[in-house]
Amino acid sequence: MSKIRLYLDEDAMSNSLLKALRSKEIDVISVQEAGTEGFPDNQQLDWATSQERVIYSHNISDFCRLHSQYLETGRNHAGIALISQDTAIGDQVRAVIAFVSQTTSENMKNECIFLRQFLSV
Repeated sequence: MSKIRLYLDEDAMSNSLLKALRSKEIDVISVQEAGTEGFPDNQQLDWATSQERVIYSHNISDFCRLHSQYLETGRNHAGIALISQDTAIGDQVRAVIAFVSQTTSENMKNECIFLRQFLSV
């Protein structure tokens, strides 16, 4: 059972979030660090999958659509974790901590989840 490793896309990229997650020993990398800024969403998802990372984004509609397309065409991805852009950084951190403590990378394969559910835990 492997721990979740995250990849923050451009929509979710925040230095405050990145620092807060790392201070909680969450394995996380940003698009800037990966050198993938400007890639279209499908390439972001493919890159995250090649690195066995769950993509973390606020871009709910596009990634829900991509998730459906991948399933329909038999393509695999390492997982998609979504949360609304208006969620405070502190709440995002709490949701991610709960998420990574309750889920494994194996369980996230080809899954698309909404992190908001982890705020009520």
